[in-house]
Amino acid sequence: MTTYVLLAVPFLAAALAVLLVARRRTGGPGWREVGIGLAVLLALTVVFDNVIVGVGIVGYDASRILGVRMPVAPVEDLAYALAAGLLLPALWRLTDRRFARGARSPGRGVPGAAERGVR
Repeated sequence: MTTYVLLAVPFLAAALAVLLVARRRTGGPGWREVGIGLAVLLALTVVFDNVIVGVGIVGYDASRILGVRMPVAPVEDLAYALAAGLLLPALWRLTDRRFARGARSPGRGVPGAAERGVR
């Protein structure tokens, strides 16, 4: 039987893979930055998810969840926030030209940087 955890695993694996590629190619994002972002995102997700599950906007089939709740929403609800918290900073680094392989570091030697106060 398919559970919400099994549905989330491919998304989490893909997000982690992209994060590791970004760290290898660009040197970032750093674990500290990802951790801070995840902490904020997960805290907001816990609050919001408990509200929408508690008032009945969203419901879960009890036979497809692990049974661990926080306090109303199932813990599986955090999987997509976790995937987003890993994936978005990685995509930012991978698509930002300042961090491209072989590029100069941000602000150094960039035309007009001195005028903008970037060192």
